[in-house]
Amino acid sequence: MSWIKTIPFAEAAGKLRTIYERVKGPDDNVDNILMAHSLRPHTLEGHMTLYKYVLHHSANSLPKWFLEVIGTYVSLLNDCTYCVEHHFAGLRRLLADDARSMAIRAALEQGDAQSLIDPGHLSAREVTALDYAALLTRTPGAVSENHIEALRAAGFDDGEILEINQVTAYFAYANRT
Repeated sequence: MSWIKTIPFAEAAGKLRTIYERVKGPDDNVDNILMAHSLRPHTLEGHMTLYKYVLHHSANSLPKWFLEVIGTYVSLLNDCTYCVEHHFAGLRRLLADDARSMAIRAALEQGDAQSLIDPGHLSAREVTALDYAALLTRTPGAVSENHIEALRAAGFDDGEILEINQVTAYFAYANRT
């Protein structure tokens, strides 16, 4: 929810109306995160491009459901309820396993990703990525080459590390928009 003025779909004109037509949902609904850009439609175009390429591009190596886990976790850390709910719904849909989805969410809400390894909800590799995303979210200046080496040791290649970085950074941006 934005605290600055936004332009709803019904009042949109020109370029904004054209963009809204592309992104609207049922009943002409435009997501709040997108409507936050309404005073500067060009930033909405940039946001949508970044979102699609970072989370939904076919050339990504990491599975979409795991990118949604990262996004949900970063949003939890940033206290962005809107993004948590929206992206957890996507995670839940992609996993198609309510018990697993709920276990992942509960552990992340407790800040205890490690507890997801033993029951097999996430791999140690995936938890390493979440620990890194948490560090990058909370204290980006503390990230060092050693953290990147730990990701490599867990089995991530540099392209996948880039994907983790980009999803984490995208949500840092979106959670503050």
